[in-house]
Amino acid sequence: MAVATYCLVALDCPDPEALATFYQKVLGGEVKRENDRWYDLYAPGGARIAFQFAPDYRPPEWPRGDRNSQQEHLDFEVTDMEASQREVIALGARPLDLDDRNGERGFRVFADPVGHPFCLCRS
Repeated sequence: MAVATYCLVALDCPDPEALATFYQKVLGGEVKRENDRWYDLYAPGGARIAFQFAPDYRPPEWPRGDRNSQQEHLDFEVTDMEASQREVIALGARPLDLDDRNGERGFRVFADPVGHPFCLCRS
């Protein structure tokens, strides 16, 4: 029997409203403001991502593991990798690792506007 029930992933960031809006444009759904320091994105399908103000935020140094390493990353399935890549970059994502070995690897890595890594994965 489970001890807990999953409810959300929370991302630290310097501007919760802006980052929530970025992910809303990537995933769809509805952004709700709890206060200036906390926004929630209720994505289609029931997932919830929260965005929390962190005044001294520093992005992880992907893919380093020796210092300030990746604390987490998000995976998103896509049906058209090329079109999805163009769209997330137009929204403000930064490419980190686009070498999917001609589709063999099945994913590409990006950073959101404040540096959190996320992957677009072939569905």
